Amino acid sequence: MNLINPLNAGDDAPAFSLQNQDGEIITLSELLKEQQVLVYFYPKASTPGCTVQAENLRDEKSELAKLNTRVVGISPDPVKRLKNFETKKELNFDLLSDEDHAIAEAFGVWGYKKFMGKEYDGIHLYPH
Repeated sequence: MNLINPLNAGDDAPAFSLQNQDGEIITLSELLKEQQVLVYFYPKASTPGCTVQAENLRDEKSELAKLNTRVVGISPDPVKRLKNFETKKELNFDLLSDEDHAIAEAFGVWGYKKFMGKEYDGIHLYPH
């Protein structure tokens, strides 16, 4: 059983190098050379809650750009599923594949959950 241990304000973000929806390797260190990075985790592409979240971030791109901030979404989905999500919802930011959830674990957002009587490991939307 994995228990979550989320990062706190001021903690350094763990380094990552992951494939995006186009199969390109995206690294946090390269992104940070040019701008701030808003990293968000979501459980599964194209699900209702994850879609609303992604669409809201898509729609706020110009406001985030004024703050010199780039959005990067990370999920345990495979690259092909990410590409379908990006295309279907006309997303304008990178979606990164963390299939082994190593980065989610490093950020402290992957762990044991209970939902509707089921017990499993997954992305925690809100630190508990």
